[in-house]
Amino acid sequence: MLLGIKLRLLIGQVKPVPVPGTLAEALVGVEVTLADTGRSGFQLSFQTGRSGAADLTDYTLLANPLLRPFNRVILVVTFNGAESVLMDGFITTTQLAPSEQPGASTFTVTGEDVSVIMDLEERNATYQGSEDKIAEAILTPTYQRYLASKPDVKPPRNPRSPSLNDPTPAQGSQTDLAYLNELAQQVGHVFYVTPGPEIGQNRAYWGPPERTSGQSALTVNMGPESNVDSINFTFNALAATVVTGTIRDADSDKTQTITAERTSRTPALAVQQAPTALARRRTALLYQRPDASDHGPARRGSMTVPEAQQFAQAKVDAAAEQTVSVSGELDALRYGGLLRPHALVGLRGAGFTFDGKYLVNSVTHTIRAGSYKQRFTLSREGVGSTVARVGVFG
Repeated sequence: MLLGIKLRLLIGQVKPVPVPGTLAEALVGVEVTLADTGRSGFQLSFQTGRSGAADLTDYTLLANPLLRPFNRVILVVTFNGAESVLMDGFITTTQLAPSEQPGASTFTVTGEDVSVIMDLEERNATYQGSEDKIAEAILTPTYQRYLASKPDVKPPRNPRSPSLNDPTPAQGSQTDLAYLNELAQQVGHVFYVTPGPEIGQNRAYWGPPERTSGQSALTVNMGPESNVDSINFTFNALAATVVTGTIRDADSDKTQTITAERTSRTPALAVQQAPTALARRRTALLYQRPDASDHGPARRGSMTVPEAQQFAQAKVDAAAEQTVSVSGELDALRYGGLLRPHALVGLRGAGFTFDGKYLVNSVTHTIRAGSYKQRFTLSREGVGSTVARVGVFG
């Protein structure tokens, strides 16, 4: 590994342990993608061959019990003595690419983070209470063995209140993961699982998108201070949208028009946020809470006005965040740590229009002997920095 950077690989069925030296020596490449939507994943590439008596019948790695599907894999990266859990997940796929050249065959192990366990079984379940109470009921204690502590669940701005027409929400032939994501989207929240802080622990979060700072800043065009190898900025005028529609309130039975026009995310990340005038797209308010009596398709008039307003605002917020997108690659050694999704990062050196704070959407870590790169995507709701300067730590 590079000077100041170390990688540890742990694998096991119940409690992962450090892999033996022979397996560590065969590891030639690691790729980990951490994303703020959907599951995160990893890929381990091993060099293999058939050069001795032990390989007469098959490749040795294929018979290694550590590399079997649904074994748990933990990757730990150390930067200058500070240890961070990069990935905690399960093997889901293996691939063999034989080669005619000696020692050039490759055995690849692919997997997903621990939330894949939540996506294996469909359920037909009904629940009582608001969306956050349902999320807690699903996560605790079913998946407690994979989590660091009690799941971090935040109530929505307008929690669901049972009505005579819709007393119990139904999961309706979905996996727990799919239902947790559906509940989150309805109220403008997100659901994800992140590795750490300790080895063997994971944090489950269900709540509004987190906009916390503290990551090292991304620096471009600043000579020896630069830590970004390449970067590209895109302004999408078609991203912003206005949501409007008429609903019949589930409680009062009165008809009311719902409109959401501007993002409600705080803190604001851009001086010039995508304005209503720029939002040329007009989206109808289509979602209505499913009828719990027959688990059938969504029906009109099954949300209260506050719930409908919350749903419309969630769609506007999600669209606005894609107005400005950034893609690039940094050198991990010069950056000095892990760039994490689900958080903010400062960017400097690109000029006022694109400098400032961004939400980190995804980071792909590519690790090979003598090389550690991190490809990233960022986003925010407009142009112009809201801060006068971006410090070293964002």
